Parts: sequence; structure tokens; C-alpha cells
Amino acid sequence: MTPNLSRGLAAAVACLGLGALGPLPVLAQETKATAAPPATVQVDKGSALYGRPEGNGAAKLAPVAGPPIATSAAKLPIDKLKVPDGFKIEVYASGLANARSMTQAPDGTVFVGTRTVGKVYAVLPQAGPDGAHEVKTIASGLHRPNGVAFHDGALYVAELSKIWRYDDILKHLDGGEKPQLVYDDLPKDEAHGWKFIAIGPDDKLYVPVGAPGNIQLPPETHAQIRRMDLDGKNAEVIARGVRNSVGFDWNPKTKQLWFTDNGRDWVSEDIPNDELNVLTDPGKQHFGYPFCHQGTFTDPEYGWGHSCSEFTAPAALLGPHTASLGMRFYTGTQFPAVYRDQIFIAQHGSWNRTTKLGGDVLLAKTGSDGKIASTEPFVTGFLQDNKYIGRPVDVLVAKDGSLLVSDDYNGAIYRVSYAR
Repeated sequence: MTPNLSRGLAAAVACLGLGALGPLPVLAQETKATAAPPATVQVDKGSALYGRPEGNGAAKLAPVAGPPIATSAAKLPIDKLKVPDGFKIEVYASGLANARSMTQAPDGTVFVGTRTVGKVYAVLPQAGPDGAHEVKTIASGLHRPNGVAFHDGALYVAELSKIWRYDDILKHLDGGEKPQLVYDDLPKDEAHGWKFIAIGPDDKLYVPVGAPGNIQLPPETHAQIRRMDLDGKNAEVIARGVRNSVGFDWNPKTKQLWFTDNGRDWVSEDIPNDELNVLTDPGKQHFGYPFCHQGTFTDPEYGWGHSCSEFTAPAALLGPHTASLGMRFYTGTQFPAVYRDQIFIAQHGSWNRTTKLGGDVLLAKTGSDGKIASTEPFVTGFLQDNKYIGRPVDVLVAKDGSLLVSDDYNGAIYRVSYAR
């Protein structure tokens, strides 16, 4: 480049206000090695892959997709499922694609929500000659109607951002009933947007609002549990720091709310654990997210300046990434007395672990002090050779004292009964 040309280009740059960039490089020396690298691909904070570390090991892990349709009754893996001595497990209902949360009416009708197919089912209480229970679709075209609750003849259904009430639902099992809007002041985030709902002993409706992604500082509207009147009025936040609860129940003796909470992803294959928590002081407890996980581990990004002692510690740890979802205290009388008031927990199973963990129904035993003394598997076999053949989502103590278990992978409900 001649001196005159170089000075001319420099003057042109100065006119553009870019003189601070310094003298132009010699054109012949600009090579691919000095060119800027391509921009890093940005992952949306709401994606399940947000925060995934580099490396081939992590790159192989992704959410587990179930079959697109329900598994036929004849092909359900019932022979692979194991229960303790004295119990038996059998198919209660099949053909419920993506069967998730459950609730039961006094007549025994079981209502079942879904997360991916937009339907709500009713499973009739009378078994047919072949032992199968008829399934009806009572609503369709909804957006993530995961949560269901029954109260005084009405079925409450939680979509992603709205809660509806279907009055006199037992008279409208063939569908077509127009629901009444109960509450619509809910975020529309897809990440952790599906809801579990239930009605407490105080006759109030409880609904969680998950964090809008794997790990981030959530807005004031997220990472919490709310309760409200049955008409949606007087909503209040009763628990904060809850990353994603998809199951809760009330201790039949103390009436305190217990709930599962899914831990964050992508810190490690072995931490943090999912949690079982208890709410003892509504409105005043913070359970840690995103600052502290499992009661002992401060977050590598958001934990700075915080101590886990600031937050309410878990009642029990449920294993890393086990996706602990629905839980119920056993209030029936069919099982032996040692099971009374103990907790059954449906563990959907991990996806971001090389060696999968969970995929079972866990029994959490309480001691004389009301605290969790131990946990042990109760229904196993959904995980075979590190692959899922079924994935438990919810548990429900049926009117006859048996335990129902939903499986969204196969679109089925199983019944565990005591055989002796």
C-alpha cells in the first residue's frame, strides 16, 4: 500500500468517527486467523438446555420424549413392575395419553390432567367384565391442563396461565360443558408452566408458579406457591424460593403443607438433590431458589453473598435430578398400619444424568417427631437397563385404600393393593 493511499484511508475512517480504532492494518496481513470468531449460539433461559456445560458427556443428555400415543393395555410393562411382599400391582386404566395429575370424586370417578395433549380424562369407577375401567375425554383443546382438583361437585382444571371450574362435572362426563374462569393472573412462561393444584383443609385453592427456566433470578411473580379463595379472590403468596413443585399434600395430623421441589440442572450429575419440604409458617418462608439448593449448596452463580442458613432447609433429600413430582400422605386403611400417614412420592426419573435415577414410587417414612426418618423404594421397575419403560407422575390414595399411580410415558394408571 502506498503512503498516499494509507493516509487517504485513515482520513476516511476519521470522518466516520472511528479514528479511535487506531491505524488500519496492512491489508495483505489480514487473514482468517485474525478474523472475529462466529458468535456463540445463545440458548434461551427458558430452555431445558440453558446452563448445559460443554463436553460430549453433557451433550448426549436431553429430555426424554415418551411415545406419541398411549401404549395398549396388552403391551403395558406390568410384569416388570415390582412392589413389596404382600402387595400386588395391576393395570387400572389404559389409553390415557400423557396421563399426569389425578383427583377423585366421592363416587370413585378419577379425573386426570395432561401436559402435552391438551385433554382432561375421567376414569369411571365401575370396572368392565375384563377388569378395565372406561375412560372418557371430558375436555380437549386446552393448553397444558396438568392440574386437576375436585371439590363440592366441581372439577378445577389448571392450564398454563388460567384456572377453570367445571360445575356438576359428574353430570357432564361426555364433554361439552362450558367452564367458568376462576383465575387468570398467572404467567405464560412455558418453562415449568404446567401446574399441580389442590384444595386444602382450609377450603382454599393452592397453585404453584415455577421458575421461568432452569436457573435465573426469578421475577416476584415466579418460584412460589399461592393460595386463594375458591372463586380466585384474595390470592396470596405463601411460599417463596420454590423452583418447581408439581406435587403437594397436607399432613393429616398437623394440616401443614408438604411439597416436592425439583432442583436445578447442569451443576453436576450428583447435585443438587430434589427436595421434600414442609411449610410451617405461611407467607414467611423462603426455600432457597436460586441462592441455595438442597439446603447445603450455594448456587455457583447466584449464591454469592448468601448462606444456606438464611433459608428453610428441606425435610428430606430425594436424590439428584429424580424429578420428584406427585406426593400423597397415605390416609387409607387397606395397607398395613405402618403405612398410615406415611408419604408416597412419584419420581418421574432423571434425564440429565448419564446413569438414570428415579423412575419409581418412593416411600418416605416419618418418625415419632413428625420428621422424615428414612426413604425407600416402593414401586420399582420403570427403569430397565438405564432406559425408561414407564415414568410415574402422580400418586393418589383411592377411596378403597389402594394406591393409584399415573404413568405419562405409557398413558396408563396402575393400582397397588394389599393382597394379604
